[in-house]
Amino acid sequence: MRSENAEPIRLEDYTPTPYTLDRVELNFNLVPDATIVTSKIYLAPRTPEDAGKPLVLDGDELELVSVEMNGRALSADSYDATASQFTLKTPPETAFSLEITTKINPQENTKLMGLYRSSGNFCTQCEAEGFRRITYFYDRPDILAVYTTRIEAEKKAYPVLLGNGNPKEAGDIEGTDRHFAIWHDPHPKPAYLFALVAGDLGCISQKFTTASGKPVDLNIYVEHGNEDRADWSMDCLVRSMQWDEKVFGLEYDLDVFNIVAVSDFNMGAMENKGLNIFNDKYILADPETATDVDYEGIETVVAHEYFHNWTGNRITCRDWFQLCLKEGLTVFRDHEFTSDERSRPVKRIADVKVLKNHQFPEDGGPLSHPVRPEVYKEINNFYTATVYEKGSELVTMIKTILGADGFKKGMDLYFERHDGEAATIEDFIKSFEDATQTNLSQFALWYSQSGTPQLNVAGEYNEQAKTFTLKLEQSTPPTPGQDIKRPFTIPVRFGLVSPNGEDMAYSSSEGAEVRGDLILLTEASQTVVFHGIGAKPVPSLLREFSAPVKLATNLSSDDHLFLMHHDNDPFNRWQSAQTVATDLTIALSKGAETPALSAFLEAMKAIAEDDALDNAFKALALALPSEGDVARELGNNVDPEAISIAHLTLRQKVGEALYSTFQKLYESLAPSGTFSPDAKSAGNRALRTRTLSYLNAAQSDNSAPLTRAHFETADNMTDRIAALNVLVHERVDGYKDALDAFYQRHKDTALAMDKWFMVQATSPAEDTLDTVKALTEHPAFAWGNPNRVRALIGTFVAANQRRFNALDGSGYTYLAQTVLKIDQNNPQLAARILNAFRSWRALEPTRQGLAKAALESIIEADQKLSPDVQDIAERCLQ
Repeated sequence: MRSENAEPIRLEDYTPTPYTLDRVELNFNLVPDATIVTSKIYLAPRTPEDAGKPLVLDGDELELVSVEMNGRALSADSYDATASQFTLKTPPETAFSLEITTKINPQENTKLMGLYRSSGNFCTQCEAEGFRRITYFYDRPDILAVYTTRIEAEKKAYPVLLGNGNPKEAGDIEGTDRHFAIWHDPHPKPAYLFALVAGDLGCISQKFTTASGKPVDLNIYVEHGNEDRADWSMDCLVRSMQWDEKVFGLEYDLDVFNIVAVSDFNMGAMENKGLNIFNDKYILADPETATDVDYEGIETVVAHEYFHNWTGNRITCRDWFQLCLKEGLTVFRDHEFTSDERSRPVKRIADVKVLKNHQFPEDGGPLSHPVRPEVYKEINNFYTATVYEKGSELVTMIKTILGADGFKKGMDLYFERHDGEAATIEDFIKSFEDATQTNLSQFALWYSQSGTPQLNVAGEYNEQAKTFTLKLEQSTPPTPGQDIKRPFTIPVRFGLVSPNGEDMAYSSSEGAEVRGDLILLTEASQTVVFHGIGAKPVPSLLREFSAPVKLATNLSSDDHLFLMHHDNDPFNRWQSAQTVATDLTIALSKGAETPALSAFLEAMKAIAEDDALDNAFKALALALPSEGDVARELGNNVDPEAISIAHLTLRQKVGEALYSTFQKLYESLAPSGTFSPDAKSAGNRALRTRTLSYLNAAQSDNSAPLTRAHFETADNMTDRIAALNVLVHERVDGYKDALDAFYQRHKDTALAMDKWFMVQATSPAEDTLDTVKALTEHPAFAWGNPNRVRALIGTFVAANQRRFNALDGSGYTYLAQTVLKIDQNNPQLAARILNAFRSWRALEPTRQGLAKAALESIIEADQKLSPDVQDIAERCLQ
């Protein structure tokens, strides 16, 4: 049975509401299964022509209790109310107030949208359209209002009552066991930024003083017993606030900043004004339970949500089509923060890996959409890598094109013009145009055209004329709804590397616009001729990954190996290693010759033994491209099993050839002193565990006892989980004992147990799907916890390419069945897991047919599908 087809929402149909709404007074009487919400809103006709038009407010599974207008009860014939909509038939022609009382059941709210209970605490999630599950409202981002919220609850069960803004009043309710708190947010905001938390929570606190001298109380609320695991998050918050003041000149604007960590949350975190609500995965950390990746992830997400205070809250988006205006821009800001706090080259490589692993496949398949889409059916399905990661890349390109000074002028003007407004991409682009007197109309195509451009570059050296010519061609394949693509503005950073490994200077250039080390490509085909080139160079192209494109060149394997040794751009040195390793893996998967293998192994050895390189960079440069990376480069007729076998073969060859080098590195990086999450220490651990993986791949007699010892003596989660991965994935003797030991040690720590599930879900063993099924019956598994479902099932379908894509289709069938199960309670979670089918058309024909049949089984299932799941399934089948 199919769900009802919702009408698509289109950007071109945007119109303002007929009524403005500038003030909201909310009262919550919190009861787990029968919460009463009273909402008093102050409205006025937007224009004289709007006066008297019906007022239509959004709702979702609401039960209406009563309605008053201007303090008087309304007769039943003056309005229509359903669970999903409230219509006031004939509003007054002047300003008026409307007081609506609704009844909701947070206890049974398994969708985790609106107001729900998590581990006995009340909390909210209102982005994108969750506020309508609390009360009837104009639930859209262009309706900005000042909110005052009164919260009432049983004092013993819920001693902490938190809302947006600043605390105004609190106290006991005489003659009852209840108490109340009143919060006021003076900054107008849309409903999606509303937040409420009520619970029994522990707290850590710190004082912060802004650059202008304003005192701010910082609080992080967690479940009792987890207070000491929130110290790192507080440190990250303080550094984020200081960085935003220093780099963007932006100060915090309330008296308090509160963060609450909850265990049941569909997203990573939410930037509600003054009251950020986090998935506890991105707050809690200590060496015993969190890896270095977790520490950096917390640093990034805490910063991201804080930075939203200006890019998302103070300036919000006019409509959900402009989502990248807050998300892409804020991802750019958190990338810059982490780059400044850690290693910029290492951060750049990590960010591009995420982009290529998640956004490129999205852009190359049926779920492709522009950074600013023009139509959607379910907005929850557009919180995507395209909006976030590609959206960030567009901001990076603006900075590359305009330079640091021009970019700062544009950002300053954007904040000056649009503070307190709901803005659009056009507003954002115009700020840069006006600040720098630059025409960015062609660049703006990046926001409206989907797909990943293909950039083909061929170089030719003329020894007699002392010139080097680059011919650049761009093209973008058709994507759903967009068959013809106009040329983009593509900034191409480059270097011309001489035979001695140094960048060459050129006397002049002609053709496409060149600004120092930047080529600005604006046409489908352009040529650049560099003069004064005394020897044949090897071009290093797209340095720092200056544009989100697929690059193809006429460079040989020898050229890439040369750049592995000599390129002074760390990103391209890493990219050259990835290119050679990808080519080798593809050749091995097809049984072809691998003449570059010996030279590749020598280049890998040179990187491993180069003491001048940062260890974090070494760990990345020595990593082979993932099986997914290789599949993406192949593009079509993909055989995941053949790729997996080839990948294992290449790992083994690297491990065997560099065994003594890796052994020395492993020993030299033995930990000393206490654990520290700083970048240098994390880099040392990353390189040491990389060598451990290769030592095991070499299948030496010494590797098994070495790995068991690494696991047993580990004093931090990074080392412990790395060793457990090797033990389980290589089926090293004693791996079951190690799994049991890990379980016994961490069974009471949810976030550590997520890792236990993930290790087993990513195993290349033939029986992994059976293991995954069995683990859903494990006492530690909970279908109602999104983190746990993502850790086991989400990891299996997204990160275990070989076993998910089993030739018998069992992985596809299991995913379809599981999505249908999850969809009955949590549609957002189900739809996100279903994204694993996004690249099914790239598979070889047999797997294609099986994947298509599984998708069709979802559409044809005898149950009502959520709009979230139906949207993804139908788009995948288009």
